[in-house]
Amino acid sequence: MNRAEKAALQLQAVAVLRTLKETRTYDELAEVTGLPAGDLNRYVNGHVLPGAERAREVVGGIGRETLAAELEARIGFDDEGYVDNSGVVFDQPFLDLVAPVAAESFDFETPDVVLTAATDGITLGAAMASHFDARVAYAKKSKETAVEEFIESRQRLASGIELTYYLPASAIDAGESVLVVDDLIRSGETQELLLDIALQADAEVTGVFALIAVGEEGTDRAAEITDAPVGALARFE
Repeated sequence: MNRAEKAALQLQAVAVLRTLKETRTYDELAEVTGLPAGDLNRYVNGHVLPGAERAREVVGGIGRETLAAELEARIGFDDEGYVDNSGVVFDQPFLDLVAPVAAESFDFETPDVVLTAATDGITLGAAMASHFDARVAYAKKSKETAVEEFIESRQRLASGIELTYYLPASAIDAGESVLVVDDLIRSGETQELLLDIALQADAEVTGVFALIAVGEEGTDRAAEITDAPVGALARFE
């Protein structure tokens, strides 16, 4: 880890701790993190940065568990099992914290492009792209009027409905690395289409990440397509 990477990790840990502190006293934060309250006070107030190993523990361990719990508290399910995640995908500061936690937890390699699907995946895609200093690209169910060349991926769903996503061909160059992200993975159909787009572009997939996984079908389906890490921040049955 070079100096810049170490500093970025330390600042991400401070950002996670500051978010957790918003709804907790230092004693409560110490109970959650297992870190001394005095140290936490110094980190949160910017007097000192945590060491690299402690920062990694905060971002990849404590941060993941706590953000997952926060995410679970913000979403709801209707009687038919559909997910209301508007309390998450509309909160950019929260997603900005998710990005480094996801990167550290699943060991995603730095991508050139973060690829997602319009529309709910866009805010997460933007957060992940910002963290990795990468470009963000999002596939849509319709073609942009002024764009001449597209990568197109089509699939007939179990319901009989045909789903097609289009991405401008210039969004991903051959040989670039791509991280596929989305807000939700259930059946894995959307992720399969996004992975197909990446493969058509002759790109290298570095991972698949979703905020929420409902069941295991979707993540298992993605793992069958790519050898790269596949993960979700929170999982529901």
